[in-house]
Amino acid sequence: MVWWWWIIPAAVAVIGLTFVLGAFGWLFKGKPFKAGRGIVGGGAMLGVAGIAGLLGLNVQTYNRLTYERPVAVVSVREAGLQNYQVTVCQPGGEVETYQVNGDEWRLEAYVLKWKPWANVLGLDAQYELDRFSGRYVSTEQELNAPRSVYSMKKVEEPEADANLVSQLSHGINILDLPEPLQRYAPAVDTTYGNGVFIPMRDGGVHRVWFTQDSLIARPGADADVQDCVNARGVYAKGGAPSEDAKT
Repeated sequence: MVWWWWIIPAAVAVIGLTFVLGAFGWLFKGKPFKAGRGIVGGGAMLGVAGIAGLLGLNVQTYNRLTYERPVAVVSVREAGLQNYQVTVCQPGGEVETYQVNGDEWRLEAYVLKWKPWANVLGLDAQYELDRFSGRYVSTEQELNAPRSVYSMKKVEEPEADANLVSQLSHGINILDLPEPLQRYAPAVDTTYGNGVFIPMRDGGVHRVWFTQDSLIARPGADADVQDCVNARGVYAKGGAPSEDAKT
């Protein structure tokens, strides 16, 4: 959030309010011309501050509802006919390599989606990666050809004193959360499974992002792989999304 969207309107509003209050002082002193000038000027400044504040609110709402954060960088190397070596790097430099059969790779997750007003107030949708697998375009092959499915669930459980975001990242089911955290349940919209699948091509790289309701993928480059492996930029542990996240 760009704070000057709020600081500047607030400062203008304070100045405008000062002019309006000062105008009443001139009015009591029997100087209606100066009082009118102060009321008009102060009112105009309050109007400008109000418009700027509404624009700031719109910007915040847009930023919150379109917020995205990096989930993984997926890179592909062909190993044979409908067989690929796929490397999945998660933020913080956590890297896994899978031997995948099929035409497309697929990443699945469980999602906890907040209601829009909760997003605007600062709560971000949460996810827990579940599976990475191969997918055939042909349904007949999907039924009969060699399959490849890998679990991406974390083995360790979150500590009892972990923060709310950490708890929700691992405990998607609200009813499974500790009782003190269940008070946040009214802000939850729904929980569900979600996935994204992309055709596998030798040398292909994709950046996977998580929006306020789903996983999405965008074409990437080898530089993204290196940034993720080395935990740089948006792929650093706890790193914030970059300005070019949607490019």
